[in-house]
Amino acid sequence: MSGVGAGVIALVIVLGLLFVCICIFAWGVGVYNGLVKLRNRYKNAFSQIDVQLKRRYDLIPNLVETVKGYLKHESQTLEAVVRARGAAVGASQQAAAQPGDVASMEKLNAAEGALTGALGRLLVVCEAYPDLKANQNMLALQEELTSTENKIGFARQGYNDAATQYNTKREVFPSNIVAGIFNFGEAALFEIADQGEREAPKVSF
Repeated sequence: MSGVGAGVIALVIVLGLLFVCICIFAWGVGVYNGLVKLRNRYKNAFSQIDVQLKRRYDLIPNLVETVKGYLKHESQTLEAVVRARGAAVGASQQAAAQPGDVASMEKLNAAEGALTGALGRLLVVCEAYPDLKANQNMLALQEELTSTENKIGFARQGYNDAATQYNTKREVFPSNIVAGIFNFGEAALFEIADQGEREAPKVSF
C-alpha cells in the first residue's frame, strides 16, 4: 500500500472518529438540556403549590380566631392546629427553597399530613356547635378552604406529573449516564405521608 493510500485511510479514520465524537457530544448536550427543562418544569409546578399552601396557611389563623370563642373547652384541638400550621409553614419554606429535594419534601409531606389531620379533627368538633355552623364568617372561611384545598390538589397533581416525567428521563438508559455525570438528583413527589390523612378535610356543614 502506498504512503498516499495509507494517509487517506488514516484521514478517513480520524474524520470518522471526529464525526462520532461530535455526534456523541451533540447527543449529550441534547439530553442535558432536556433534563434541565424537565427540572425547571417541576420546580415551576412546585411554585404553584407554594402559592396555594401560603393561602391555606393564611386562612387558618382566621379560622382559629372565628371558632375559639365557641370552643372554649376545646383548647387542645385549637392548639394542635396552630402547632401543625407552624410546622407546615417551616417545612413549606424549606421545600420552596429546594423543590424536589428528598429530605425537604419528606418533611413537607409529613407536616402537611399532620396539618390536614388537625384541621379535620377541628372541623369535626365544630359540627357540634349550631351557632358556629351558622356564623357568616365561618361559612365564608369554609368556602375559601374548600376552594384552596381543591387548588392544592390540582397543583400537587401537576407537580407530581412533572417530577415523575423528570425522574423517568433521568433513570432510563442512556440518558441516565448524563444524569449521573452532572448530578441530576431524584425529584421527590408531594404526597401526604399518612394514608389515612390523604383526604382533604371536610369543611361543609
